[in-house]
Amino acid sequence: MLQLTGDPLALGIVLALEGFPRALFMLLGGAVTDRLSPRMVMLISDFIRLALTGLMALVIFTGSVQMWMVCAFALGFGLVAGFAVPAGNSIVPTLVAEDDLQAGNSIIMGSSQLIQFVGPTVAGILIGRYSTSSLGIGLAFGIDALSFAVSAICLWVMRGGGKPASDGNQKENVWASILVGVKYMWNDKTLRMLFLILAAVNFFFTGPLLVGIPVLADQYLPEGAVAFGLLMSAFAGGNLVGILLAGILPRPKGKGMSAFLILLLASFGVSLGFFGFIRSTWLDFSLMLLLGAGNGYVAILMFTWMQTNTPKDMLGRMMSMVMLAGNGLVPISQAISGAVIKWNLEILFVSAGALVVLVSLWAAMQPGLKIFSEGMVDAPSEG
Repeated sequence: MLQLTGDPLALGIVLALEGFPRALFMLLGGAVTDRLSPRMVMLISDFIRLALTGLMALVIFTGSVQMWMVCAFALGFGLVAGFAVPAGNSIVPTLVAEDDLQAGNSIIMGSSQLIQFVGPTVAGILIGRYSTSSLGIGLAFGIDALSFAVSAICLWVMRGGGKPASDGNQKENVWASILVGVKYMWNDKTLRMLFLILAAVNFFFTGPLLVGIPVLADQYLPEGAVAFGLLMSAFAGGNLVGILLAGILPRPKGKGMSAFLILLLASFGVSLGFFGFIRSTWLDFSLMLLLGAGNGYVAILMFTWMQTNTPKDMLGRMMSMVMLAGNGLVPISQAISGAVIKWNLEILFVSAGALVVLVSLWAAMQPGLKIFSEGMVDAPSEG
């Protein structure tokens, strides 16, 4: 988009066209996953995304790409992602035994974090190597199309994950099925608490972090863009470490689990507030690394608990609501954060951090926290 138009606003429009339908169709995607199966929805999604990315590579290679094509691609890709994401997050319990669920989640999410290093790096090298033409961009899209072909083949030959656990929801229409899932989540104290924690933390933490860190690096850190790269890499690397540790270390149990979760949430808020005052790249790097590790570790614990304590025929709908809580409010949070930054960067970090601390205090008083902690007692200590 930047090569086509030179306009950052156009890039923002394309990102919005991909992000909003993904969030909008997430609940529908979860219901369809429960009706068909995670494997089937993922397979269909891969075929569609293979066609979309293949066509995009073709129009780039032939030099016929236009802005409306990129917008249509983003819209279609986001719509398909609304179905693929809940399916991908609900397939693991259909493939592994319950005792291996935490380790399985650790492998899947760890692989996802690892590929977030590799993919952008390869794309950046290709685009930089052919910076005077669109060849590198076309190659990047071509490799992306190939990746969906490989994924589709793997799903095609996969054993397991191909049949819904129950056909009870087949008698309902899709919209009624969504409503049943929402009611089930809301009536379950622990699921409701986890949903609200995810929504609140992603609204108060993720948006300010994604918007505030690049501004912090640009305006206050001497390394500028290099500092931004270091900080985001630290967060992604920390996530990978936390995810891997969750698959290896014994889980906290009982009251220890409650205390750990509350302290971790509170530390997120305190650390976010510190970013408003720390002007050292390496201190910020250390904070981002620790935040990422904590985020990855607790994400595995939450995902595993939800998957273990949710009826198998509702997994798609529950995972779609989890993804909605995690991603749905982030664009709004980013917009508000951008407005606050124009006023004062320090106030953004401090106020957002204080709100995350308040969320941790609210969570400490919820009866669902005790149920969540007790649910960890009888779980296997190691994957």
